[in-house]
Amino acid sequence: MNDKKETGQSEKILNAAIRCISTKGYASVSLRDIADEAGVVLSQVNYYYKNKEGLFIEVIRVLAQHYLQEIEDKLRQGKTADEKAAYLIEYFQDMLLTNPGLIKMLFDMTSMALWSDTFKEPLRQLFDDSTTLIEKYIMKDFSQMRNIDSYSPSVLSRITLGALFGTSIHIILTENPKDAVGSLSAIQVFIK
Repeated sequence: MNDKKETGQSEKILNAAIRCISTKGYASVSLRDIADEAGVVLSQVNYYYKNKEGLFIEVIRVLAQHYLQEIEDKLRQGKTADEKAAYLIEYFQDMLLTNPGLIKMLFDMTSMALWSDTFKEPLRQLFDDSTTLIEKYIMKDFSQMRNIDSYSPSVLSRITLGALFGTSIHIILTENPKDAVGSLSAIQVFIK
Protein backbone atom coordinates (compact mmCIF):
# COMPACT_ATOMS: atom_id res chain seq x y z
CA MET A 1 0.00 0.00 0.00
CA ASN A 2 2.80 2.41 0.88
CA ASP A 3 4.59 1.64 -2.40
CA LYS A 4 1.44 2.61 -4.30
CA LYS A 5 1.24 5.93 -2.44
CA GLU A 6 4.92 6.63 -3.16
CA THR A 7 4.42 5.80 -6.84
CA GLY A 8 1.38 8.07 -6.90
CA GLN A 9 3.30 10.95 -5.34
CA SER A 10 6.29 10.61 -7.65
CA GLU A 11 3.99 10.38 -10.69
CA LYS A 12 2.07 13.42 -9.51
CA ILE A 13 5.34 15.36 -9.25
CA LEU A 14 6.51 14.10 -12.64
CA ASN A 15 3.24 15.10 -14.34
CA ALA A 16 3.40 18.51 -12.69
CA ALA A 17 6.97 18.92 -13.94
CA ILE A 18 5.88 18.09 -17.49
CA ARG A 19 3.03 20.61 -17.30
CA CYS A 20 5.25 23.34 -15.85
CA ILE A 21 8.18 22.80 -18.21
CA SER A 22 5.95 22.54 -21.28
CA THR A 23 4.37 25.90 -20.49
CA LYS A 24 7.34 27.86 -19.10
CA GLY A 25 10.50 26.05 -20.23
CA TYR A 26 13.08 24.33 -18.05
CA ALA A 27 15.07 27.46 -17.18
CA SER A 28 11.98 29.35 -16.00
CA VAL A 29 10.62 26.61 -13.72
CA SER A 30 11.75 26.10 -10.16
CA LEU A 31 11.30 23.02 -8.02
CA ARG A 32 8.95 25.12 -5.87
CA ASP A 33 6.78 25.81 -8.96
CA ILE A 34 6.63 22.07 -9.62
CA ALA A 35 5.85 21.26 -5.98
CA ASP A 36 3.06 23.86 -5.97
CA GLU A 37 1.64 22.50 -9.23
CA ALA A 38 1.75 18.94 -7.83
CA GLY A 39 0.23 20.00 -4.52
CA VAL A 40 3.16 18.62 -2.52
CA VAL A 41 5.82 20.13 -0.31
CA LEU A 42 9.24 20.88 -1.79
CA SER A 43 10.93 18.22 0.33
CA GLN A 44 8.87 15.53 -1.46
CA VAL A 45 10.23 16.65 -4.83
CA ASN A 46 13.76 16.40 -3.43
CA TYR A 47 12.99 13.02 -1.83
CA TYR A 48 11.86 11.43 -5.10
CA TYR A 49 14.14 13.17 -7.59
CA LYS A 50 17.04 14.62 -5.53
CA ASN A 51 17.25 17.83 -7.57
CA LYS A 52 15.94 19.59 -10.68
CA GLU A 53 18.39 17.72 -12.89
CA GLY A 54 17.23 14.33 -11.56
CA LEU A 55 13.62 15.27 -12.15
CA PHE A 56 14.39 16.52 -15.64
CA ILE A 57 16.19 13.28 -16.56
CA GLU A 58 13.02 11.40 -15.58
CA VAL A 59 10.91 13.84 -17.62
CA ILE A 60 13.12 13.13 -20.63
CA ARG A 61 12.82 9.38 -20.10
CA VAL A 62 9.03 9.47 -19.82
CA LEU A 63 8.57 11.83 -22.77
CA ALA A 64 10.95 9.79 -24.93
CA GLN A 65 8.86 6.68 -24.29
CA HIS A 66 5.72 8.67 -25.06
CA TYR A 67 7.06 10.16 -28.31
CA LEU A 68 8.48 6.86 -29.54
CA GLN A 69 5.28 4.95 -28.84
CA GLU A 70 3.14 7.55 -30.56
CA ILE A 71 5.45 7.70 -33.58
CA GLU A 72 5.52 3.93 -33.91
CA ASP A 73 1.72 3.76 -33.59
CA LYS A 74 1.42 6.30 -36.42
CA LEU A 75 3.93 4.48 -38.62
CA ARG A 76 2.10 1.18 -38.16
CA GLN A 77 -1.05 2.71 -39.63
CA GLY A 78 0.46 2.93 -43.10
CA LYS A 79 0.76 0.07 -45.55
CA THR A 80 3.29 1.59 -47.96
CA ALA A 81 6.39 3.70 -47.35
CA ASP A 82 4.53 6.73 -48.76
CA GLU A 83 1.56 6.20 -46.41
CA LYS A 84 3.87 5.72 -43.43
CA ALA A 85 5.73 8.92 -44.30
CA ALA A 86 2.42 10.77 -44.54
CA TYR A 87 1.40 9.48 -41.10
CA LEU A 88 4.74 10.53 -39.61
CA ILE A 89 4.37 14.03 -41.02
CA GLU A 90 0.77 14.14 -39.79
CA TYR A 91 2.02 13.26 -36.29
CA PHE A 92 4.37 16.25 -36.26
CA GLN A 93 1.65 18.52 -37.67
CA ASP A 94 -0.84 17.39 -35.04
CA MET A 95 1.67 17.90 -32.24
CA LEU A 96 2.49 21.40 -33.46
CA LEU A 97 -1.19 22.35 -33.61
CA THR A 98 -2.62 20.52 -30.59
CA ASN A 99 0.26 20.33 -28.14
CA PRO A 100 3.01 22.79 -29.06
CA GLY A 101 4.21 22.79 -25.44
CA LEU A 102 5.45 19.21 -25.76
CA ILE A 103 7.29 20.03 -28.98
CA LYS A 104 8.81 23.12 -27.35
CA MET A 105 9.87 20.92 -24.47
CA LEU A 106 11.65 18.60 -26.90
CA PHE A 107 13.49 21.61 -28.34
CA ASP A 108 14.32 22.81 -24.81
CA MET A 109 15.69 19.39 -23.86
CA THR A 110 17.72 19.21 -27.07
CA SER A 111 19.23 22.62 -26.44
CA MET A 112 20.26 21.59 -22.94
CA ALA A 113 21.74 18.32 -24.22
CA LEU A 114 24.14 20.31 -26.39
CA TRP A 115 25.80 21.64 -23.21
CA SER A 116 25.18 18.96 -20.60
CA ASP A 117 26.58 15.44 -20.66
CA THR A 118 23.84 14.44 -18.22
CA PHE A 119 21.13 15.32 -20.72
CA LYS A 120 23.09 14.36 -23.85
CA GLU A 121 22.77 10.58 -23.53
CA PRO A 122 18.97 10.33 -23.11
CA LEU A 123 18.42 12.81 -25.97
CA ARG A 124 20.91 11.03 -28.22
CA GLN A 125 19.03 7.81 -27.48
CA LEU A 126 15.69 9.44 -28.34
CA PHE A 127 17.02 10.68 -31.68
CA ASP A 128 18.68 7.34 -32.43
CA ASP A 129 15.49 5.43 -31.58
CA SER A 130 13.40 7.83 -33.69
CA THR A 131 15.77 7.37 -36.60
CA THR A 132 15.57 3.60 -36.18
CA LEU A 133 11.77 3.73 -36.36
CA ILE A 134 11.88 5.81 -39.54
CA GLU A 135 14.40 3.40 -41.03
CA LYS A 136 12.39 0.33 -40.04
CA TYR A 137 9.00 1.55 -41.22
CA ILE A 138 9.81 3.86 -44.13
CA MET A 139 13.35 3.88 -45.45
CA LYS A 140 13.95 0.17 -45.88
CA ASP A 141 10.92 -0.06 -48.18
CA PHE A 142 11.74 3.28 -49.77
CA SER A 143 15.34 2.44 -50.61
CA GLN A 144 14.39 -1.01 -51.96
CA MET A 145 11.64 0.42 -54.16
CA ARG A 146 13.83 3.20 -55.55
CA ASN A 147 17.12 1.31 -55.70
CA ILE A 148 19.09 4.05 -53.97
CA ASP A 149 22.57 2.71 -53.44
CA SER A 150 24.36 5.96 -52.73
CA TYR A 151 22.76 6.49 -49.30
CA SER A 152 21.94 3.95 -46.63
CA PRO A 153 18.45 3.76 -45.09
CA SER A 154 20.06 4.96 -41.86
CA VAL A 155 21.39 8.14 -43.50
CA LEU A 156 18.06 8.82 -45.20
CA SER A 157 16.29 8.31 -41.86
CA ARG A 158 18.54 10.83 -40.13
CA ILE A 159 17.92 13.37 -42.89
CA THR A 160 14.15 12.81 -42.63
CA LEU A 161 14.16 13.26 -38.85
CA GLY A 162 16.38 16.33 -39.18
CA ALA A 163 14.02 17.86 -41.74
CA LEU A 164 10.99 17.18 -39.53
CA PHE A 165 12.70 18.52 -36.43
CA GLY A 166 14.24 21.57 -38.09
CA THR A 167 11.06 22.52 -39.92
CA SER A 168 9.12 22.11 -36.68
CA ILE A 169 11.44 24.58 -34.95
CA HIS A 170 10.88 27.04 -37.77
CA ILE A 171 7.10 26.59 -37.51
CA ILE A 172 7.13 27.17 -33.74
CA LEU A 173 9.07 30.42 -34.28
CA THR A 174 6.81 31.81 -37.01
CA GLU A 175 4.15 34.37 -36.26
CA ASN A 176 1.38 32.09 -37.47
CA PRO A 177 2.24 28.42 -36.86
CA LYS A 178 -1.21 27.27 -38.05
CA ASP A 179 -0.46 28.56 -41.55
CA ALA A 180 3.13 27.28 -41.57
CA VAL A 181 2.41 23.74 -40.38
CA GLY A 182 1.53 22.68 -43.91
CA SER A 183 5.16 23.15 -44.91
CA LEU A 184 5.94 19.86 -43.19
CA SER A 185 4.06 18.12 -45.99
CA ALA A 186 6.76 19.23 -48.41
CA ILE A 187 9.13 16.78 -46.72
CA GLN A 188 7.30 14.04 -48.62
CA VAL A 189 8.91 15.40 -51.79
CA PHE A 190 12.21 13.96 -50.55
CA ILE A 191 10.67 10.60 -49.72
CA LYS A 192 8.79 10.07 -53.00
